[in-house]
Amino acid sequence: MKLSVLMPVFNEERTVASAVKRVLDVDYPCPVELVVVDDGSRDRTAAALAGIGDSRMIVGSHPLNRGKGAAVRTAAGLASGDYVVVCDADLEYAPEDIPKLVQPVLDGDADVVFGTRTFGSHASYSYWYVLGNRGVTTACNVLFNCYLTDLETGFKLMPTALYRELDVREPGFGMEAEIAAKLLRRGIRPYEVPISYRARGRAEGKKITWRDGVEAVWILGKIRVGGR
Repeated sequence: MKLSVLMPVFNEERTVASAVKRVLDVDYPCPVELVVVDDGSRDRTAAALAGIGDSRMIVGSHPLNRGKGAAVRTAAGLASGDYVVVCDADLEYAPEDIPKLVQPVLDGDADVVFGTRTFGSHASYSYWYVLGNRGVTTACNVLFNCYLTDLETGFKLMPTALYRELDVREPGFGMEAEIAAKLLRRGIRPYEVPISYRARGRAEGKKITWRDGVEAVWILGKIRVGGR
């Protein structure tokens, strides 16, 4: 298999070069490419990307900011790999954990793999953030009669063809709930593996808010009753 790592970036000039290097330095058990989409950054993210020379990297861009979901959708359209996984440039998720998601596929145990975060004092933005994540995950489990442990994880690996078939339309962080709900409605139960996580604070650029949690529950309910 060939893996396409999709990296949406927006105003990440401080971390994007390091994130790209870490993704490409990982010892993968398969061929890999990195597809970066600059989602209308207003800082020097584009310049930082232009200074990186690696044949495994593909760069796309949006003239204006359209949201994480839209950037990932563009990246998936550019991907040539058999499988895709998203890795943000903010380095909250460790690229070194990606092979953990690939291994169940290579072993024939799964086609869809989620990376599950374990929140602790060093890995949680706030109590309310963790509580909100658990609340959204619980809502998903009730609605779809399943047992996921981390719905909002950004590490979701699946076949490229399947991701495109899901036709993910949510432009922002709601994409995570949309992906999970559409998989579950198809009867696909993700295989979960533990991953490391380091949450950023507001001063470091964290963008998600409580409104995104409310939106996620709305998206889950809408898809559960048959909506897009």
